[in-house]
Amino acid sequence: MNQWPDLKTLTANVQSGKATATELVQRSLKTIADKKSYQAIITTLDDAAQKKAAEIDKKLAAGKIKGRLVGVPFIAKDNFLVFGDETTAASNILKGFMAPYQATAINKLEAEGAICVAKANLDAFAHGASTENSDFMVTKNPFDENRVPGGSSGGSAAAVALEMAPFALGTDTGGSIRQPASFCGVVGYKPTYGLVSRSGVIAMASSTDVIGPLTNTVNDAALVLDIIAGIDQLDSTMIERDDTSYTELTSELKAARIGIVKEYMGQGVDPGVKDIINKAITACQARGANIKTVSLPSVTNALAVYYIICPAELSSNLSRYDGQRFGYSYPKATSLEESYIKSRSIGFGREAKRRIMIGTHVLSSGYYDAYYKKAQTVRTKLINEFNEIFKEVDYLLGPVAPTTAFKIGQNANDPLKMYLSDIMTVAANLTGIPAISVPAGMSHKLPVGLQLMAPQKHDRQLLSLALAFEGLLK
Repeated sequence: MNQWPDLKTLTANVQSGKATATELVQRSLKTIADKKSYQAIITTLDDAAQKKAAEIDKKLAAGKIKGRLVGVPFIAKDNFLVFGDETTAASNILKGFMAPYQATAINKLEAEGAICVAKANLDAFAHGASTENSDFMVTKNPFDENRVPGGSSGGSAAAVALEMAPFALGTDTGGSIRQPASFCGVVGYKPTYGLVSRSGVIAMASSTDVIGPLTNTVNDAALVLDIIAGIDQLDSTMIERDDTSYTELTSELKAARIGIVKEYMGQGVDPGVKDIINKAITACQARGANIKTVSLPSVTNALAVYYIICPAELSSNLSRYDGQRFGYSYPKATSLEESYIKSRSIGFGREAKRRIMIGTHVLSSGYYDAYYKKAQTVRTKLINEFNEIFKEVDYLLGPVAPTTAFKIGQNANDPLKMYLSDIMTVAANLTGIPAISVPAGMSHKLPVGLQLMAPQKHDRQLLSLALAFEGLLK
């Protein structure tokens, strides 16, 4: 099957009559069925999607509908609430849960005529870097079925790479859009914290959770961001969007001040990954970019800080899953205490339990100051270092991950090794800055992503730089 055209072309084809919304939805659903063995999708919304497509085609024929994504199918990670189907966050504790309302991001896309056709697999509650922690299935990498697609948005990244839909939505708490984008060879964008509403998206760590797109091109990512960004009264953490459209991009590298993060290019980075990143650096220097190596000393502590703050916040967020109000409830409980214990013991997976225990421990009396408070202090130091370095350079550059996609099961029994997959991505979440993964090349037949970062609220500028690199690396 041919690759999907870019989103603007797809929409233009539907509006001109070259294609119908029904045809695009059917193509998407057929590809999902044909590539079911990759286990990227938890569930499809066949009836609802085809009904919406038929309605759009009818309105188009009557000239009564317009929109920037009219008739375009998309896939949402299964921690987005979507009408018409269950939302599980890939956890048994939410199996069968029907969304009582819909995520703001989904509403905004549908208002522009987009059609959600499926819900993508993920590490349960977005806890993971490989999509092996799903309670339902293990998603396979599109380039090698023996390898992981990354995580936690592995299903979304694999779905786009497998051409199941022209774009997908994911969430990025510590790299969960960018790392799978790198492993699957697609574009993955993490916006500035607070730019996109998280209303209707199941929370993981509330101070670092961000919603973003996974697409085939930077321009497509910019278009989706332009649609979903903006103030929402249902999310109190939001910031004002840029007055200029995020689709108004330039692609000029000349005179751009780019800092190569020294700590991201040292020991532990796979030689093949390092070689591809160095080639990208050489190419952009040839186009007139000003390149310098910069150091962020506290970034070496970012992973430790993240794995204190993140479990602390998620242990609080997951306390609502108690078997009493929604989700799985142990049916044979003879007391409230037994209901709590059995519902959570059976409903939560191993990784969720591990992170709940870590989070509860670091927040407990006697350990709060030693762990959580100290982690927040280092987080502030990290923010200050990024602010200072952005006075010297406009952007930061490095790999997304130290390796290409690893084999399924390779790190499954070694949580610390699995957590190291996030070592180059968590700092952007802790500091709230925008970051993107752009396909940079192949190492041993596996994709490598180039990570670019910019100061807070410089999303349009970062997307412009990414567009320049995209043209350079093709």
